[in-house]
Parts: sequence; structure tokens; C-alpha cells
Amino acid sequence: MLPLTRARAATTAAWLIGAMLYIPSALAQPPAGDAAEPGAGRWRTWVLSSSSQFRLPPPPDAAATRDELGELQKLAMGRDPETRRRIAWWAAVAPSYRWNQVALEASLRAGLSANLASRRLALLHTALADGMVAAWDSKYVHARPRPAATDPTLSTVGATPSSPSYPDEHAVAGAIAATILSELFPQRAAEFARLAAESGRMRLLAGVAFPSDVAAGATLGAQVAAAALERGRKDRSDQPWTGSVPAGPGLWSGTNPVFPQAATWRPWLLETPDEFRPPPPAAHDSPERAAEMEFLRGFPRAPATSARALFWEAAVGGLRNHEYWNNHAGRLLLESGQAASAPRAARAYALLNVAFYDAGVACWDAKYTYWTIRPFQLDPRFQPVFATPNHPSYPAAHACYSTTSALVLAHLFPEDAAALMALARESGESRIWAGIHYPSDVAAGQQLAERVAARAIERAREDGAEAGPP
Repeated sequence: MLPLTRARAATTAAWLIGAMLYIPSALAQPPAGDAAEPGAGRWRTWVLSSSSQFRLPPPPDAAATRDELGELQKLAMGRDPETRRRIAWWAAVAPSYRWNQVALEASLRAGLSANLASRRLALLHTALADGMVAAWDSKYVHARPRPAATDPTLSTVGATPSSPSYPDEHAVAGAIAATILSELFPQRAAEFARLAAESGRMRLLAGVAFPSDVAAGATLGAQVAAAALERGRKDRSDQPWTGSVPAGPGLWSGTNPVFPQAATWRPWLLETPDEFRPPPPAAHDSPERAAEMEFLRGFPRAPATSARALFWEAAVGGLRNHEYWNNHAGRLLLESGQAASAPRAARAYALLNVAFYDAGVACWDAKYTYWTIRPFQLDPRFQPVFATPNHPSYPAAHACYSTTSALVLAHLFPEDAAALMALARESGESRIWAGIHYPSDVAAGQQLAERVAARAIERAREDGAEAGPP
């Protein structure tokens, strides 16, 4: 048997003290297994000033707890097969995993570009991450036992979580997600509210949370969501573009360029959008650019390279790039056994989506600083594999987005680093195979991505989640 560390001893003591507040001492006991992430309540936050900013008051007393147990006993008698199915669906993974699925579907249905979708995903997931940190702060301060630990006669559905009961993390996440998504997609507000209510109700029907846990979670989630939305209203994403397309030799030409205003949006990790701006690209009439055009003209297009280029454009592309990398995050959370950890899953999604968003802001800053001409514009006789996206060439957005995403996920899931980086390289190179980017566009995008990802990884190493036991 492993020795009882000071941290585990303190956690067990907190559980015992908390249990005695609600039940006879003979029944006081911690949950089965190790306490779930007892240090998560001290992790660094994104939009909150601290994990304790919205610390909840103590949960109800012993008499109120007994009344709540009576409510749970009655609810347990009404479980039907559909209820059990929905309980299992919500409980199978951490709440951030489920709300990521909801947010991705909403973004895809709305046809959002990677710029807009990544801004919304970053806002949602930083709030969810802070919500879990704040929930864990209150959980381990108050150390309320789960209902089945208080009344062993209560039947439950599924495993009882090994964290304190108050507040309920699913209710926290539901309130955050429904509030934020309803502002971002107002036409679907009722749908999001229904899902949030269901997520909390299933916890009661499962017998793993008290009604006051769910109510307190909803209160906490609403407070975190309000702080996140306040930050979102100041990120300059509502400012229209007031510039114009410049004219001149070697400059991109066209109308309605894709989101030039995204170059000015407020980043999360970078001090300013131009903090990592790459140096100017080669001039359109330089020997370097002539050599790149010659390379593109002579590239031996083959079915395999064209097919992979089409995959990265059509199946991933500007409307699904964010979905692609978020789906990888979900898969890796499942494979690593972290998908059921509310704090871990929320942290992973926040780091990925913040880095993805910042890479886009930095990439767009460079694109609309240099307005680099595309290959098909520089040589009208040159035909790419498919239509070129309607924004300047330098740097390559796929290289920015994919390399950043792969590097952040490789840090979080090092066993998969080689496969992730291979995908990132192919994503960048596919733009050369398609003839829509110069090799230097991709190289600049990869270098920019490395700097953005390094900033995210630096934060990950310092946020308290990777520290060893005390």
C-alpha cells in the first residue's frame, strides 16, 4: 500500500469533517478511490481573478440534507430506460467534452469560418475551464459527501464521482455553456437552456448530486459566464473593417477579403496581434519568388498529393479546421483516460482553442500587413488544384492553425506527438501541392505557429495542473 501523503491525508480529513456535518459519524467516509483532482481548485484561471472569486457559501445543513435525500429517493423510483440512457450519455465524459460537441455542431450549422468559430470556442472553453477550477475550489473547501455516502440505501446509476458533491460540475458547465452559446447563437437559446437543465436533472436522477448541488452549480456557472462574456465584449471582434484593399505590384488583388478585421482582435496569449509578426516575404520580382514559382510550376502533381490537398481543403478547410483539431482533442482525451476528468478535459480544450484562435489572429495580422500576392495572381497562366481562398498568401493559414494545434496537443498527449506533427506537416505541405501557396508561406506559418504554441505550452507548464504532488 502506498504511504498516505500529506495531500491525501488532508483530503481524507476534509471529507471526514464534511461528512460529520451532514450525517452521523458512523456513516462518514470518503468516496471510493482517490479524491479526484484535489488540487484543481488552485489552477490558474483565464477570466476570473482567482479560483475563489465566486467561492460558494456552505451547503445546506443536516436537516436540509435529509430532506434532499428524500427527494432523491423519490426520483430514483421514476427512472425509465430513456432516463437511464440520458444519464449515461451525460456521465460518460466530462461536461466540457459534451459542450464542445454542441458548440462545434452550432458553428458548423451556422457556416462559421475558422476565425469566427475559434473566437467563440476560445471564449466558451476558457469559461468552462474557469468554471471547473472554481467548482473544485468550492468542492474541497466545503467537502460535502456525495448522496450515496450520506445514505447508503440510495440507489444510484453509474459510478459515483470521487470528488465532493457541492457544487455539481455538470450544472456549472451547463449554466456557462447555455449562457455563452445563447449569446453567440441567440436563435438556439431555448435548445441550449434545455440541454443545460437536462444535464443537471440527470445528476439528480442518477443519485450522484443533491438538488442544492445543482442549484449552486447553476449559480456559479452564471457568474463565470458573465465574467467571460464581459471579456468577450472587449475583444474587438465587433469592430467592422474600415480599410481598403491596397493596389500595387506584388500585392494581393480582389474584393471582399476574408475577415481582415480579425487581424485586430484581442488575443489571449499574445500581448498584441503583431507580437510574433514574421519578417516581410520575398518581393514579387525577386529571384527568391521566381524560384518558388518555378518550383510550383514544376511540382509533379499526382493523384495522391492532389487527393490529400483536397482533403485538407474540403474536409478540413477554413470552415472545419477548428472541428478537425477539436475532434482530435476529444479522441486523445478518451484514449488517455482523461475524458471523464472535468478539470483536465476543460483545461485541454481551453489550451487548444485559445492557441488556435491566437494563431489565427497572428496569422491574419501578417496577411493583412503584407497583402502578399497569390501564385495564381502572380502568374495568371498557373492553375492551382482548386480555387484559392480569398485572402492574402503570406503566411499560410493551414500551417498556422495545424502546427499550433498539433504542438499544443503533443504537449498534452506526448505519446501521440509524432502522429500529430505528421498531420501538421501534411496540412501545410498540402497547400503547396495544391499550388495555392508558396513554400515560404508555409514555412512562415509554421514558424509563427511554433511561437504561439510555445506561449500556450509555457502557460500550461505554469498553470498548476502539471505540478507533482506536494
